Amino acid sequence: MKEDFLKNWDTQLKKGLLPLFVLQALRNKECYGYELIQELKSAAGIDISEGTIYPLLIRLMKEELLHYKWVEQPSGIPRKYYSISQEGKKCLTEMKKSLETTHSKIRKL
Repeated sequence: MKEDFLKNWDTQLKKGLLPLFVLQALRNKECYGYELIQELKSAAGIDISEGTIYPLLIRLMKEELLHYKWVEQPSGIPRKYYSISQEGKKCLTEMKKSLETTHSKIRKL
């Protein structure tokens, strides 16, 4: 099988699962944007840009799956910390169930 095809497929799969990865990461601790990018890179092997993560965070906030708060820093520049909402936790649970169902169907093929 072609390496380029598999690499592209893997990239597309991770893009599709990105909301799940973000909610899962924020289930464990609240993070500011750059910290979340680093967490996704180290824990899930996802190399994501700021131009991708911030629109996703805004979309998840509009869906009421995330909350945020501003935290003052010693440098004087506040950071926006994101955390998962109760609705986000429920959604994450459903997303995981859906993923497990899909995985089960793949194994049956």
